[in-house]
Amino acid sequence: MTGRICGTGSCVPSFVMDNNDIAKLVDTSDEWIRERTGVVRRHIIREETTVSMAVQAGRQALENAGITADDVDLIIVSTISSNVILPCTACEVQRELGAKRATCFDLSAACTGFVVAYNTAAAYLNAGVYQTALIIGSESLSNLTNWKDRGTCILFGDGAGAAVLKSEDMRYYLPVTHSDGSKGEALCCRSRYDRSELSPEDLPKPDEKEYLMQMDGREVFMFAVKSVPQAVKEVLEKNNVAQEEISFYILHQANKRIVEAIAKRLGEPLEKFPMNLEEYGNTSSASIPILLDELNRAGKLQKGQKIILAGFGAGLTWGASILKW
Repeated sequence: MTGRICGTGSCVPSFVMDNNDIAKLVDTSDEWIRERTGVVRRHIIREETTVSMAVQAGRQALENAGITADDVDLIIVSTISSNVILPCTACEVQRELGAKRATCFDLSAACTGFVVAYNTAAAYLNAGVYQTALIIGSESLSNLTNWKDRGTCILFGDGAGAAVLKSEDMRYYLPVTHSDGSKGEALCCRSRYDRSELSPEDLPKPDEKEYLMQMDGREVFMFAVKSVPQAVKEVLEKNNVAQEEISFYILHQANKRIVEAIAKRLGEPLEKFPMNLEEYGNTSSASIPILLDELNRAGKLQKGQKIILAGFGAGLTWGASILKW
């Protein structure tokens, strides 16, 4: 027994910033950004919040699955950028959707977050603890972006994606997940709540930039193009699935060059690696479920297809999972 995805949803802010808008903030150009990242536009919150986008994506997923909030007994939200600390985002989603039966919690695994959320929900369903799960990745990365840093502000956007998993009698594919905290400085962001108000005023205060995302782009690139192919091969071997059986590889949408490099290392055609980062940029844990929802609603995912989800990001964390559509 395991969880089959039976519904998807997504939500992105209506306000859009294209590369020419970014060029007004830092020394860059549309051509420079397109060539190095593949990003053309990104959606940025105005009235929306991490919670409100999660609610909308979750509502769409329930409708797509043909179920009501009363059917959900587990809600997991992956986010690093919630507009609330307490209560957790998942409980806020529960309240707005009216999912009174659901157990709710958030998890933080950055850009690998949706894969970790999927693995967690699938494990619970496989153990028979829950029967129907709603998993969501929702991010307001614009709140954590240094809009004066050309190396990072060109990359990120906001949005949310969701999926409904239902317990069904089918094969449970064991996931692969890894972490390497020793390399965490490659992508980091300090909490604004890093000290008590009771702390002596003469304690040195961190640089304001430390409260915004900082990234060693070269280090992250090298990490991703090496680790993701290894994780994909590992999950295939672990489950005795041939690479030829995989219809699509749905990767975290960080950078077009990263996706292309991973496809090349796996010896697979780029057509099996759908991308939408041109429109949304890097939305962290929301990127995989937003793409999944677009593919689902476009009718590109067919029942019985085997798909690999693979995420990689801050932590450093990375992982891959096989699912049967």
